[in-house]
Amino acid sequence: MEVSWRASVLVMMTAFTLAACSSGSKPAPVTLAVVNARVWTGNSKRPWAEAIAARGDTIAAVGSSAEIRKMTGAGAKMIDAHGQMLVPGFIDAHTHIISAGRGLSSVKLRDAKTPAEFASRIRDYVKTIPKGAWVTDGDWDHTLWGGELPTRQWIDSVSPDNPVWVARLDGHMSLANSAALRAAHVTKETPNVDGGLIVRDSKGEPTGLLKDNAQGLVDDSMPDPPPAVADRAFDAAMKYFAEHGVTSAQNMGTWYDLSIFERAHHTPGRMITRIYAVVPLATWERLRDTVAARGHGDAWVRIGGLKGFADGSLGSHTAAMLAPFTDSPKDSGFYVTEPESLYARTSGADKAGLHVMVHAIGDRAIRMQLDVYARVEKEDGPKDRRFRIEHAQHIAPSDMARFGTLGVIASMQPYHEMDDGRWAEAVLGHERSTTTYAFKSILDAGARLAFGSDWSVAPAIPIEGIYGAVTRETLDGKHPGGWIPEQKITVEDALRAYTSGAAYASFEENIKGTLEPNKLADFVLLDRDLTRIPPADIRNARVMMTIVGGKIVYEQPDSVLRGPQ
Repeated sequence: MEVSWRASVLVMMTAFTLAACSSGSKPAPVTLAVVNARVWTGNSKRPWAEAIAARGDTIAAVGSSAEIRKMTGAGAKMIDAHGQMLVPGFIDAHTHIISAGRGLSSVKLRDAKTPAEFASRIRDYVKTIPKGAWVTDGDWDHTLWGGELPTRQWIDSVSPDNPVWVARLDGHMSLANSAALRAAHVTKETPNVDGGLIVRDSKGEPTGLLKDNAQGLVDDSMPDPPPAVADRAFDAAMKYFAEHGVTSAQNMGTWYDLSIFERAHHTPGRMITRIYAVVPLATWERLRDTVAARGHGDAWVRIGGLKGFADGSLGSHTAAMLAPFTDSPKDSGFYVTEPESLYARTSGADKAGLHVMVHAIGDRAIRMQLDVYARVEKEDGPKDRRFRIEHAQHIAPSDMARFGTLGVIASMQPYHEMDDGRWAEAVLGHERSTTTYAFKSILDAGARLAFGSDWSVAPAIPIEGIYGAVTRETLDGKHPGGWIPEQKITVEDALRAYTSGAAYASFEENIKGTLEPNKLADFVLLDRDLTRIPPADIRNARVMMTIVGGKIVYEQPDSVLRGPQ
């Protein structure tokens, strides 16, 4: 049975309208209003306004301050924005909520700058946890200490009784200590995994590094965290999102993640960020049956997306490239899922009316997945699919236009450009770099662009992403004019990618992404107008207030925006 996304969203819109005002009755009173703001609506018919009013969880009106004051009664919360900027709530189109939330309290390795510091941070963290407990997350970056890859010998002595399983910041390569390898039964005799690699020393012994699908050997040996631990990770993620103006997040996760979201949804007050839940593409039949039995969910937790993997990552040298890496001439990466398998899963899910997105970073992987999408469309006929390619980092010039002609959404993460731009040219060479993180070329091709973070791979801070997309700066400050500056986009293009573009990427543009009457009352106040300041100043902007469903879920401690109750 095919599931209709459009029908599902229309049912939700009808519910909003009926809740706002029943036939023939007087509209319910305004419950919250913001006046004296620079309101960027994202709506091309009325891009700017001064004020907005919410009636419960939906937008009642957008207009002038005088108009909004006139319709707002004494019982409403009135907020004077003092000229600050108000934008639609940011939608992060690519996150990993539970692991990222857990990482907020795990060992911090992202900025470790030497092997000694890497090991000492693990040693210090082990002192804070029980014997036998796993050390996870980490998000290390070997480029910060010159590029040498870590081995289990670096950390065995500092964690003899605690399994260590810490990931490189891109999640496509992780380091296990000897205790973790023993728990996973990974030895010299363990064969390699299709679509993955057990890194070995000159004697054939595992070094502790596992890449892509080989990481499953250790992942599968780890116990699931107790519900209380998972719930704490979820709550920490909600707080983090609210602080940075993220009102909706699209989670690239598991069925276990979904169970955590649904448990939170049934506990009043815990859901303050809306979630579009995406599960593994290999489980498309389970998702088909789940949606048929109980639908896609509601405006807080929606399910229907499926994510597959075509390749790995550039930083781990596992991205599938058309030509070898510049710094490793005998290596061009690999597929983590074979093309025919991706085709079969994509086709099956598409016939069931489900939403497919596939991780593809290297130009060979991107071309392969575009071929899969074109084949499925030709065989199954035209319909509103909204196929996505997650990351779409390194695109062959001849494939750029195909995003537009096939209607494939480029789901990209601009912070990655700031981070990877420090070293990517050494891996790719200059020529291939010109269509790396090609935000401008994607838009010029007539394709849709959705921005996200890939949190915890990068911080879920849309302001940072907007800054990166507009300036093309890198984190090391070595490209003051921007790295590959031809790929810069405007502030409004970046705002759209974080709002209406991301909403479109989850079939939710009718209920969120722009500020219009009858859409969800999700919006964010910023302390400055991003369209009126020098691009270099964008990253200094602060989120002053985050409002979800007409309720304030975050306010800067020093905010002066509170009005009379």
